[in-house]
Amino acid sequence: MSSRVLSFQEIEKTQLGLVGGKGLNLGKLSKLEGIEVPEGFCVTTVAYQKAIKQNAMYHALLGQLTLLKAEDREQIGQISRQIRKIILNSEIPSDVVQAVSHYLSRFGGEHAYAVRSSATAEDLPHASFAGQQDTYLNIIGKEAILQHISKCWASLFTDRAVTYRIQHGFGHSQVYLSVIVQRMIFPQASGIMFTADPITSNRKLLSIDASYGLGEALVSGLVSADGYKVRDKEIVDKTIAAKKLAVYGRKEGGTETQLNDPEQQKTQSLTDQQILELARVGRQIEAYFDSPQDIEWCLAHDTFYIVQSRPITTLYPIPEANDQENHVYVSVAHQQMMTDPMKPLGMSLFELTSFGPRFKAGGRLFVDITQQLSSPERREVLLNNLGSDPLIKGALMTIIERDFIKLLPTDQKEPYANKSNKGMSAGIQPQPEIDPAIVPNLINNSQTSIEELKQNIQTKSGSDLIDFILEDIQQLKKILFDPQSTAVFMAAINATAWINENMNQWLGEKNAADTLSQSVPNNITSEMGLALLDVADVIRPYPEVINYLQHAKEDHFLDELLKFDGGKETQKAINDYLSKYGMRCSGEIDITKTRWSEKPIALVPTILGNIKNFEPNAGKRKFEQGRQEALEKEQELIGRLKQLPDGEQKAKETKRMIDIVRNFIGYREYPKYGMVNRYFVYKQALLKEAKQLVQAGVIHEKEDIYYLTIEELHEVTRTNKLDYPIINERKEEYKRYERLTPPRVITSDGEIITGEYKRENLPANAIVGLPVSSGVIEGRARVILNMESADLEDGDILVTSYTDPGWTPLFVSIKGLVTEVGGLMTHGAVIAREYGLPAVVGVENATKRIKDGQRIRVHGTEGYIEVL
Repeated sequence: MSSRVLSFQEIEKTQLGLVGGKGLNLGKLSKLEGIEVPEGFCVTTVAYQKAIKQNAMYHALLGQLTLLKAEDREQIGQISRQIRKIILNSEIPSDVVQAVSHYLSRFGGEHAYAVRSSATAEDLPHASFAGQQDTYLNIIGKEAILQHISKCWASLFTDRAVTYRIQHGFGHSQVYLSVIVQRMIFPQASGIMFTADPITSNRKLLSIDASYGLGEALVSGLVSADGYKVRDKEIVDKTIAAKKLAVYGRKEGGTETQLNDPEQQKTQSLTDQQILELARVGRQIEAYFDSPQDIEWCLAHDTFYIVQSRPITTLYPIPEANDQENHVYVSVAHQQMMTDPMKPLGMSLFELTSFGPRFKAGGRLFVDITQQLSSPERREVLLNNLGSDPLIKGALMTIIERDFIKLLPTDQKEPYANKSNKGMSAGIQPQPEIDPAIVPNLINNSQTSIEELKQNIQTKSGSDLIDFILEDIQQLKKILFDPQSTAVFMAAINATAWINENMNQWLGEKNAADTLSQSVPNNITSEMGLALLDVADVIRPYPEVINYLQHAKEDHFLDELLKFDGGKETQKAINDYLSKYGMRCSGEIDITKTRWSEKPIALVPTILGNIKNFEPNAGKRKFEQGRQEALEKEQELIGRLKQLPDGEQKAKETKRMIDIVRNFIGYREYPKYGMVNRYFVYKQALLKEAKQLVQAGVIHEKEDIYYLTIEELHEVTRTNKLDYPIINERKEEYKRYERLTPPRVITSDGEIITGEYKRENLPANAIVGLPVSSGVIEGRARVILNMESADLEDGDILVTSYTDPGWTPLFVSIKGLVTEVGGLMTHGAVIAREYGLPAVVGVENATKRIKDGQRIRVHGTEGYIEVL
């Protein structure tokens, strides 16, 4: 056995580096009883490395390629073309040629072979390079096979393969190519089988695409394949396509396209019995690899042959259940407006801060709502509570219609709060009287508690520090879920709904509460956005400082400011801002995210934008303008109501509801501010502890603690011991999770259920979402995924995946908002209404469907966007 060439039977499980992902899987499959794999061998990566080892030009060009970014398409194309030419012209080492000759003699030199690539970064459990290197079919004769081995090596440097590696962080010099040489099967039918449905991700639904002849016709898009779906050994769906063409092997080598007989075109390419047999083979392979598989198969002489199996890398992981029953999970990420994955420390702390069990999957948290779906009464409450996101509600309605969760024989009659959400009904409902003075009291109590925490935590270290934090989280939960606090913002939310429903019913005016919610008192988040305008006012008179900030890159820029005229004033203004708001950032519910106080440079682009886009005192003017508009809207509504039957009573009750909204809706943003304040105190203490662990050699860098849960960190601080490889594993895991898009609703079968917006009478090309802040605005779309890269001008419309309070400073510069995630009472919606910005949220794939720089029109009242 040579390290240059290995037969499938000779490949060991540990030889990924020699034969690549595809080759390794074929080696495993060839030893699996009951699975037929055509004979063959792998020309290993050692052979490839030997072929290019001495080529100085190859290595020089590889160095140039390493410096490029995915956007450098022209340079990628030029350098890749040169590398491919070098590889094609390189001589295959003589010992490799001898080994290939040996295996061809063993398997039959006169036979036809398929020659395909197998890269070392290909078909791994968490990355798929499928289709990026070339495959050659029906190759006959040693010289032709050797020629195509070189072609496969060269295909490692197609433009597409190079760009993919750059985008996914694979180094060009770390990825090598093995070549599979496998005896050709000339099939009557072939195709692809997914052991989990690739459209819905349902793990119990196996999907088969099948067509006549070689799979090339299907892969290249020449034909539409038959589609078969199998669940629990039963065919549940069949789509018979018109298969006009098929690709077959020619006797002299190569392939040709033929026209199928008209009758054959409309016939199933597999019989029902064959479909079920192929599904059985698929499930066996899936069980062996312990993950859903994407399998290439072919049928010849009533035998199914497997020519490739790779993991399906695009599936979202399923939250783990402790039983085999059906479960339904709803994303916490979408409720919290933060769909990024969370690191283990952040996730474990957030879990401790929440009530009720949470389930982890893909670095996000989910709530199991199976119990709520098991009785009609609970279903009604659930749909009311989640109804602010029509996409979640629509998904749940689909699940209910399918009877996926069975109703319990009798309702358990457990106490269940807020059974019918009375405050939402259209009739005039009495709101409990709450003294407005309660809001400053609640804010004072929270601030006092945080100051006490700052004092008390200073003396704690080691495992005592973790004990102290775990104990303090109970205090945080008491504040967060204080019934008085909840009553305040629930009164405002219910009053908002009452106003909107009744003003629409009585006056035909939609979303009247939007204008009434502008410039309310005690909204810590909108005040934060306006306060950054005040910081801009301090800096505006100092051109030296402005010039310096335009080029500042590092976080020590605050110290450097003192060299310039106005630097001291600027430093004080920014530090004062950070002392009140520096614990905030985008994605702030994850304690591991970098706070503004830790990276103040993140605020500089927004400050500079404020200087450029606004006149002095813009913050005060904006607030006063919003307050005036709200007052005028109130007077207008009251005046119109008085003209109606029972007008005095309606006006009186409406005035009371407006007062509730204006006194209490701002407070809704405060509990989260208090929570994030506390989180930052914890974080500073934990990083201080992490520094000790670095000095003791337990971890390599302070931020390593982010990849441990708080419970694991507790144990590490107690023992001063850690199995360090777990940190690297979790860092890799986090990178994988970053590439996943979390679903709003997922079942225990892994099926992602999606709702849709059902709205009539919209323009044909309307991009639909949820209307959350009324008005119509036209402007330039700025698609921004990272707040730090924002370059906004007055009048721009922000298009992004989500906004949490950390995005608020940008809101003062924009004229409208579009997000992929959100609901009526989530952060972006609340602040958009307060600032008077038309906004549409919950727009699926908005950041892909709307291009940066396009002119768009946002219809915040009706809930859609037009690209102009």
